Parts: sequence; structure tokens; C-alpha cells
Amino acid sequence: MADPIEALELDVQADAGHRGQLQARVPASAQTTLLWLPALGVTARHYLPFADALAARGVAVFVHEWRGHGSSNLRADRRNNWGYRELLTLDLPASEAVIAQRVPQAARVIGGHSLGGQLACCRLGLSPHTAERLWLVASGAPYWRAFPSPTRYWLPFAYRFLNWLAHGSGALPGRRIGFGGQEARGVIDDWSRTGLSGRYAAAGLDVDLDAAMGAATPDIRGVAMLHDWLGPESSLRFLVSKLRHAPHRIDVFDEVALGARADHYAWMKQPQRVVERLLD
Repeated sequence: MADPIEALELDVQADAGHRGQLQARVPASAQTTLLWLPALGVTARHYLPFADALAARGVAVFVHEWRGHGSSNLRADRRNNWGYRELLTLDLPASEAVIAQRVPQAARVIGGHSLGGQLACCRLGLSPHTAERLWLVASGAPYWRAFPSPTRYWLPFAYRFLNWLAHGSGALPGRRIGFGGQEARGVIDDWSRTGLSGRYAAAGLDVDLDAAMGAATPDIRGVAMLHDWLGPESSLRFLVSKLRHAPHRIDVFDEVALGARADHYAWMKQPQRVVERLLD
């Protein structure tokens, strides 16, 4: 008989001004939990097929909601601004606390898609005991030198332009320009800084995130997509190199391996083969 799976929306209170929900799929006898971090501008509900596929294999999945999106009570604008510091030190610990209360004494995995994978790495640098394993799917550092040509040549201009646009508009109008969502200018500040320099930092956080990641030793499973120009294999390998003492395995999926277009997003609707590889 299949293990019963609860479909839950769990309230998370990160600080006095921010609250949201975790989208959760929790098998009754789960021995492993995954905290999954979405891509820039993608709401938690888009990962429910992925969560369902993992829950069917016995993993309790909790999909984080980024501040400013989906179930979050905040929206980025001229008055409401935040950056990596708030995401890493307020919002993620709040989700971790809810998971620990819901499924205590389980093995912990953290992971993410695109920006979510980057911030999962940063979180492990700040709190190495957050998880024993790290899963990265269609993720990678935005550093322009980690991309193949010709993309690498125009990326620095894109980072400067998006940062200028976010500050001029009060927040990045991602829906209007076709990249991300309504993103806080502080998030774009921190993201574009990494894109230009190759180093991770969070404004207002007095921690060398690169050095902190270098001390983390989770077991890493990474999946890159062959036709993913937003997160090519080279950028994923650059990101993983930040956790220089961590054992890792990276697989690259083409259309045959994935059973779908091997790009940045298609796997979200057909996640079964990604799930099998992560659990292999």
C-alpha cells in the first residue's frame, strides 16, 4: 500500500513584517526532507509536480516562497526593499524551523533551481548544519566569465542595465521585460554584483560568503540542461567550485535523457527523470 501523502500549505512568519507559506508534500513515514528554493520570480506552486514526484518516492518536500512573490504578503516597490541578507538570515531560517517542527529527526536536504540553488549554497555557508545534502537543478552562478561565448560578452552590460532599471523603477519590472518577476532592487544589487565579480556577498551582512561556502561539505548532486543558456553546465560547475571540499556529481541532461526540452524550465512539468537522478 502506498504511503499516504499530505498536501499542506504551512504558514511561515519570518519577521514582524513578512509572512508567507510553504507548499508541502509530506509522506506519512518520510525519513528525508527537502527544502526547495525557487528560481528568481517563480512562485512555489510551480514546483508542485516536482514535489509530488519526490513525495511518491518517500521524500517530504517543502517549497519555499520567496519574499515578494506568491503567498508572501509583501511586494517589492520603492517602499519595500530587501536583499540576500533578509532572504538568507530571516526567511530561510523561518522555513527551516517549520520543517523541523513538522518532520523532526529526518535527514535534511536543501536545494534549488537557478537563483534558488545559489542561495541554497550561501545558506549552507552561513549554517553548515542546515542540511547534509545539496541538490541543484538548472542552477549556476551568474558570473559572466563562467558562461560560454557569445553570452559571456554581453552579460556585464545586462547586469548593469538591470541594476539601473531596478533602481530607477523602485523594483525590477521583471514581468514587463520578460526576466524574473517584480524583484526588489536589493536582490538585483546582490545578484548583479556576483554576476560582475564572481563573488557572493549580501549588503548589510558582515560575512565573507565565498569563504563560508568553502568550509561547507554537503554531498552535492547537480543536474544541468544541455540547452539551458541561463544556467549552462559551466556556470553550475563554477558555483559548485565554491564548495571546494564538498563531494559532488554533476549530470547533464539532453532531450533523450529528460524526455522533454532540456532547457531552464521544461523539467518542472516533467520532473520524473530529474527526481530519479537526484535519488540515484
